[in-house]
Amino acid sequence: MGAGVSNEEFKDIELIKKEIRAVFDDLYEQAHPEEGDLLVVGCSSSEVASHKLGTFSSEEIGQALVATLVEACKEKKLHLAAQCCEHLNRALILEKSVARERGYEIVSVVPQLKAGGSFATAAYKTLKDAVAVEHIKAELGIDIGDTLIGMHLRDVAVPVRVQQTEVGNAHIVCARTRPKYIGGERAKYN
Repeated sequence: MGAGVSNEEFKDIELIKKEIRAVFDDLYEQAHPEEGDLLVVGCSSSEVASHKLGTFSSEEIGQALVATLVEACKEKKLHLAAQCCEHLNRALILEKSVARERGYEIVSVVPQLKAGGSFATAAYKTLKDAVAVEHIKAELGIDIGDTLIGMHLRDVAVPVRVQQTEVGNAHIVCARTRPKYIGGERAKYN
């Protein structure tokens, strides 16, 4: 398949589906998102499979994680944005209707296993009328394998500590966002 691309069957595919669903459910319960909020997810399938970032892209792992998160987002009426790898400047894959609704500029690129990553590639194939954009401001985030999603969150990100701290062998970091506090000592906040 090429350097850094795996065609090996991943033995723990059902386990990682359960793990990512547990992460999603915990984040959802703690963050209290609103209907229509955007969840950005960055994922290293290499890290999930116990390999160094970018050395073991697995289509199977990407598809399993995307399928689980698409289903979870649909149930909770959230939208998913999949972060591409640095070879595509961490562009994001999401549904065209969401990009248009939020006023995001659509760019022309199709992610591949080694240029975008397995997670973004699976999202592009799975999401309805998928497109790429360069910049978003998401309300929630899940980082699977330390892929650096912070640039795609709204300005005030708040860490969310979830019980499930790994998916496969990839470290998990979650965040929610909140509106900025503005004003001074006379201001009141919700």
